Amino acid sequence: MDRREVVNTVSGATVGGHVVQAESIGSLHIHERTQPPRPRQIRSAHGLFVNREPELAALTGALDRVRTGGLGLVVFTGLGGVGKTELIVRFAEEHREHFPGGDLYADLRAYRHQGGVDLPELLAGFLRALGTEPPAMEAERFTAFRTATAERRCLFFLDNVEHAAEVRALLPSSGLVVVASRRRLPALRTDGAEVRQLGPLSATAGAELVRGWVGSGRGSDGELAELVELCGGLPLALNAVGSQLLDRDGLPVDRVVAELHDREGRLAMLEEESDLGATYDLVYERLTDEGRALYHLIGVHPGPFVSAELARAVGVRRPERAIKELRGVHLLDEVRDGDREDRFRAHDVVRLHAFGRARDLPDRTELLAGVVAYYRGRASLADRVMSERRLRVQAPSGDELPGFASGSAALEWLYAERADFRAVVEEAAERGWHGEVWRLCESLWLLYQGRKLYQDWIATHRLGIESAQWDNRPDAVVRMRNQLARAHHEREEYRLAAEQLALATEQVPLVTDRQVVGVLYETDGLLCLADGRPADAVERFTLALEANRGDGHGEIVQSYNLAQALIADGRPEEALVLLAEAGARAERTRDDDMSMKLPLVRARAHRALGQLDLAVAQAEDCARRAEERGYPAKEAQAHTLLVTLAEERGDAESAERSRARLREIVG
Repeated sequence: MDRREVVNTVSGATVGGHVVQAESIGSLHIHERTQPPRPRQIRSAHGLFVNREPELAALTGALDRVRTGGLGLVVFTGLGGVGKTELIVRFAEEHREHFPGGDLYADLRAYRHQGGVDLPELLAGFLRALGTEPPAMEAERFTAFRTATAERRCLFFLDNVEHAAEVRALLPSSGLVVVASRRRLPALRTDGAEVRQLGPLSATAGAELVRGWVGSGRGSDGELAELVELCGGLPLALNAVGSQLLDRDGLPVDRVVAELHDREGRLAMLEEESDLGATYDLVYERLTDEGRALYHLIGVHPGPFVSAELARAVGVRRPERAIKELRGVHLLDEVRDGDREDRFRAHDVVRLHAFGRARDLPDRTELLAGVVAYYRGRASLADRVMSERRLRVQAPSGDELPGFASGSAALEWLYAERADFRAVVEEAAERGWHGEVWRLCESLWLLYQGRKLYQDWIATHRLGIESAQWDNRPDAVVRMRNQLARAHHEREEYRLAAEQLALATEQVPLVTDRQVVGVLYETDGLLCLADGRPADAVERFTLALEANRGDGHGEIVQSYNLAQALIADGRPEEALVLLAEAGARAERTRDDDMSMKLPLVRARAHRALGQLDLAVAQAEDCARRAEERGYPAKEAQAHTLLVTLAEERGDAESAERSRARLREIVG
């Protein structure tokens, strides 16, 4: 028999091979596999680069190990400003094609508090960048990270590391990890790391760098060598001085050298083994008035990030121009974050010098108060955009500040500014600005609860409790203790949560707002459910519901909680009656958040009654609404229940469909 190529045409498309059709097959949908995100978080390199061939060779050698599917680890240690970051970003820029999974950056200083780093939160950011929803339980994020990196070749840049244990906890399954630290980390050699100390540039290399900027006609070899020496051989300092030489063609190199000599010793040592005070004095004194005002803000601001919005709010004139000026002399770098707002960060050496410059300003306290007021106001705005109806004990603020286009935009801004918020709360508490502290904490609830920032949540709310007490606000004390109890509840630290509720209850006789008291019943109900006491939970949620009578959103929320307790107590029929009333009210008042959540509880009630078809319909409704609103965690809960329901009905096709969607959600 003659074998020929079989070609068929289906709906106008030609395909090779055999096609078997059994009557009508209906619509055929071919879904393309969703490509995982390819993060690009490491910034671009700045300008010229000299004298780092041995270090680049070490990175290239580690890359050879990565190409075979292994894990590479290279550590660079040295003084601040010596060029560790520039070395790494230059390598990343030149070798991006070797990392198809993308490159990720984490500054551990932004996650550090009282000597410890919030590693679970750092990993949550990495997982989101890789397209994976981080598990709510912190301990599970480490295994999820190793799974997510098992088959992806990525470059990880860990900046400002202080301890070897921090690196070990963040090692992926494969890829290249590059570490920058000011501390020597010889212990990482036992983990296969190549550890190199990055020294200052030699006089020759530094002079080559400066000549690359200003050309061969300015300054003798001796003058340039002396300039390099006065800058400590640090590229960061040379960049700043070199920018001044570029801006003023007539400025002789020997004059800059003389001025640096005159200013030696004006500031205390900014870095161990390196005096950059004179260098940055020179740069500062040539800034414009608005540039200096922004520099003062950097010195006063307790957090790491500045923006044009913050600068404008505290009175810096033409803030965009001031930012451009400081970026031009390498005093600021742009920060890449998930939100759409421009954010900038100064190098630590710069921040220390700016602090010294701002320390004796006559309006320093006023400037700091403006910083705190800005963050309090924008946090209040973001909180209201995310949830207009939720209970608050503070009056609205921040209406004069830039707003947010949506709740998701507000949440992303809060998350990007999380290090600033923690620093501002701590500084305000240190200053005794108690009203600012607890108000900030109340507004940060949705950030902390939504993104599970437990370390920040707990640390700030301890200060919030103390500040509310000093401010003589019993209602705020109850609010702070309840929000802290919820953090402990989510971490399954039930004893600590109960302790906070007991202390909050002591304030109840002083509180006139019954809704504020109702939040304690709600949290106590959650603890009862966790403790396997559904009947007690029903009692607590009933009290919470009564405390919220007259507040539409509050009644819906407590009906939602009470229905879950009724199901756990074996009373699903009562739960469905309650949910029908709550659902009708949510649709009538356009409470979209609760309209999304309620169907999932209805599905559980129908399942408890054996009404599996109705349960499937409600779970599918929840999944659809969650997908439309961009709530992957809630959609995942709905599809998890749909898998269980499909298995109970013997519907293997539906079960696989939900499993496939779950895989898409979690990456």
